[in-house]
Amino acid sequence: MPASQALEIAYEQDLDLVKIAPGSVPPVCKIMDYGKYRFEQAKREKEARKNQHIVEVKEIRMSPSIGLNDFKTKLKNGQRFLQEGNRLKVTVRFRGREMAHTNIGEELLKKFAEECSELGTVEKNPKLEGRFMTMFISPKSK
Repeated sequence: MPASQALEIAYEQDLDLVKIAPGSVPPVCKIMDYGKYRFEQAKREKEARKNQHIVEVKEIRMSPSIGLNDFKTKLKNGQRFLQEGNRLKVTVRFRGREMAHTNIGEELLKKFAEECSELGTVEKNPKLEGRFMTMFISPKSK
């Protein structure tokens, strides 16, 4: 029907004429209460945002000469981060002559990944970048 006729019908019913597909020939329109439609849409978006979990990247830093109890503490924190559903970036910092023994840092990271294997999977294997060796662990899907 012509747009003027559709506009009259919408005006009589005290509603709005909304273009659904303006690009098509002829354009597709719908008679509806646009204010109510926008309110419902905003309500749905707000509900979706409320149920959404934003995944953060948490970082744990260690050195190759870390003590056993310190390692266990870092491991416990890392496991907690993975349980919460966050990605984990584990970093080993090398200082001075420690750069000659990067294999110690790599073993440390592999041990860390092995301990976290039931909660997460290694996303990026240990890689040396300057004085830091990093590894990413992502949580296993529930």
